[in-house]
Amino acid sequence: MAKARRLKPSEIEEIFRRFHDIEPEPKGELKSVNDFTFLVAVVLSAQATDVGVNRATAALFKAVDTPEKMLALGEEGLRDYIKSIGLYRAKAKNVVALSKILVEQHGGKVPGKREALEALPGVGRKTANVVLNIIFGEPTIAVDTHLFRLGNRTGLAPGKSPYEVEKGLLKVIPKQYLRHAHHWLILHGRYICKARRPECWRCHIADLCQFREKTPAPV
Repeated sequence: MAKARRLKPSEIEEIFRRFHDIEPEPKGELKSVNDFTFLVAVVLSAQATDVGVNRATAALFKAVDTPEKMLALGEEGLRDYIKSIGLYRAKAKNVVALSKILVEQHGGKVPGKREALEALPGVGRKTANVVLNIIFGEPTIAVDTHLFRLGNRTGLAPGKSPYEVEKGLLKVIPKQYLRHAHHWLILHGRYICKARRPECWRCHIADLCQFREKTPAPV
């Protein structure tokens, strides 16, 4: 597969103008009831689908919506709620451990600093970026498999690693679009620019995208 040409600033501006016109206020698909449950949902979503996480947390978040309640529930109790999610034992351990840190070091609140977030069990750079963007409104980009694929396939921000793509996207996305860029790109990658068979025939940025092997419309 030929390497995509890096897009010009004018082309990138037009891409995000179209994203904005179609969906000015994009929303994520993980369900939560407050900042704490959102953090938990993001931690649980690693190597799992949002649909699967939402199914598991529907009952959990009705009973447990604070780190104090999570500590009272305990690791074994949490496992019973989330056992349908992959790696649920390790995730239960991390969620209870991070709840303890939130109570002891942050007054039961989700911290708004990257260093504090990444110090929590089960929270890496990607999870911290999601939390900073959604809860605190920071212009961060969380590069998952969808965004990594889009950055390289479209020519937006080619890179050999998620961090390279993240840095590239932050550099080229116009400032007025950074706040929602993560959501626009992840939803586009999830539902249109799919890994195996991108639906190029209904893509609103297909004329700008540098992917040469565009999928024709089904007959």
